[in-house]
Amino acid sequence: MTTPTDFAVPSPGRAARPAPRRAARPFRPAGRRPAAGRALRLLAASALAAVQLFPLLWMLSGALKSSEDTGGTSLLPSDPTLSNLTEVFDAIPYGRYLWNSLLTSVAVTVLLVFFGSMAAYALARLRFRGREALFAVIFSTLMVAMPVILVPLFMVAARTNLVNSYAGLILPVAFTAFPIFLMRQFYLQFPRELEEAADLDGCGYLRRFLVVVLPLSKPMLAALAVTTFLSTWNSFLWPLTVAKDSDLWVVQVGMSQFQNQYGGDWSLIMAASLVAAVPTLLLFLILQRHIITSVKASGLKG
Repeated sequence: MTTPTDFAVPSPGRAARPAPRRAARPFRPAGRRPAAGRALRLLAASALAAVQLFPLLWMLSGALKSSEDTGGTSLLPSDPTLSNLTEVFDAIPYGRYLWNSLLTSVAVTVLLVFFGSMAAYALARLRFRGREALFAVIFSTLMVAMPVILVPLFMVAARTNLVNSYAGLILPVAFTAFPIFLMRQFYLQFPRELEEAADLDGCGYLRRFLVVVLPLSKPMLAALAVTTFLSTWNSFLWPLTVAKDSDLWVVQVGMSQFQNQYGGDWSLIMAASLVAAVPTLLLFLILQRHIITSVKASGLKG
């Protein structure tokens, strides 16, 4: 049985000719990729993971090596020992440095995430004169590096009696533009229907933000919290400038002094670095589900 599409439309006075048929394509199941492509991607991902994990494995190996074994080139220690980890805490008040870093990082993270997201929501939803100009001024501060404003910032901290105090470690770096920029872009794509439902219940801007918007922003807030915590934990220049008292030193400043004192003993330096890296790894493991969710959401919206 033939169909009308099997023949070309004949012109007046000419016989109908069969229409040329296209060659049939081989059937491929939907959703499957060639095995060679998957293998290549897996190989590339494995190589990238190996490059990223090699410094961590080297640090772990160096922390478990004895002082006599540090001269070897082998990655695995011949006689693993945990004495280096305890010796670090005996050589310097490393526990005090860890506590200062933890207190500073948590305080800065909480202040930046909460007030930064609140300011971002105001810039994304409130309508007032000069809103775009204000955001442009805030965003322009991202172009200024810390060494440029180090001296003026220290002078302000000195005149407000913030030098050699926890407030001096926290407050001057607890209000930056990056959280405002990141969360504002997220709130511009936030569904307005959810906020309109809160309006029907008589919620104002503040209650709408606290009850509706903030709980639904957990993935982005988690990613922002991890980024802020890591940057604060690894900060060195400002804590070194504002804290002259050794009781207020954070772990990065303490490690620099420790390296100057025990620069020849690499096993102790690796052990101190390993202890300093543990809190950041734990934070990532706890919040990794929210971080992956935020990356997926940003990718779908982009």
